Amino acid sequence: MAVALASPPLPSPPSQVKFSISSRRCGCRCSSTLSQSDSISSPSSTSTTNRPAVILPGLGNNTNDYQKLALILKDYGVPTVIAKVSRIDWLRNAAGLLDANYWRGTLRPRPVLDWYFKRVEEAVDEAKELAQGSTLSLIGHSAGGWLARVYLQEFGLPDVSLLLTLGTPHLAPPKGVSGVIDQTRGLLDYVEKHCAKAVYTPELRYVCIAGRYIQGARLLGSSNDHHSAVVVEINQPVGEMTAADASAAASDTLRARFVGQGYKQVCGQADVWGDGVVPEMSAHLEGALNISLDGVYHSPVGSDDDTRPWYGSPAVVERWIHHLLN
Repeated sequence: MAVALASPPLPSPPSQVKFSISSRRCGCRCSSTLSQSDSISSPSSTSTTNRPAVILPGLGNNTNDYQKLALILKDYGVPTVIAKVSRIDWLRNAAGLLDANYWRGTLRPRPVLDWYFKRVEEAVDEAKELAQGSTLSLIGHSAGGWLARVYLQEFGLPDVSLLLTLGTPHLAPPKGVSGVIDQTRGLLDYVEKHCAKAVYTPELRYVCIAGRYIQGARLLGSSNDHHSAVVVEINQPVGEMTAADASAAASDTLRARFVGQGYKQVCGQADVWGDGVVPEMSAHLEGALNISLDGVYHSPVGSDDDTRPWYGSPAVVERWIHHLLN
């Protein structure tokens, strides 16, 4: 479960989205820019024979938060089922407080999160009825991404051919870093140690998408430490842009420091790029196809398709939808 941060007023995102695709499988990093002329299917041009997708909500989110994304995917010809989760359901995680492993920082996903896996199972069964013998795609947002990995490990699902994660904190927080407390109480440690490694093969593909919405800043330090906090390279149009530089207002400095403290709890560093909640470096996995999108915010809650697009906003979906299309 990712660190749950309130969404402070953040600078307007850049007007364009940059693709940065890294392949940790070969140890290199390459960046590519997709122009509007690149061949990407539009909703009106897609077939309805694509494999069904199951959306797995992130921590604190509910099913309704993803209804618009499901409609967008449907327009692309991707039948979609959203796991049925309410906000109050997440209070079930409090059962972990009764587990001694919680206090030792060695908590395991089961049985604490069995309620979530039951919802995943129900959604998968529904998607199988739509599949007509084809494979399935899992789309995990935020904590839903690593919960999908646990589900695949614990229950096995040979029908899944794609796991696409959106702003998922895949990596456990580093140990021994001053001021860092593992908010998952060992859950991500378990995922790293016990879940299958990411792969990108014809049979099963992991695609991990990270957002670069704002660069955090250290709590103590000069404003120059994050002079590029809200400046992003322009490549693809998404919405309006408010330019900012080293002379950013004090409020922007405070936002960057506040966001940076959230990043630090996830990856151990404050002055890194991320989507406002999850650092870019934590949202990628070795062995997966790793993609970074500039200007993309973490959550559907507090997002705006024009001024603060999230992973499921129409113009952003357009940049990753091809992974779901046959």
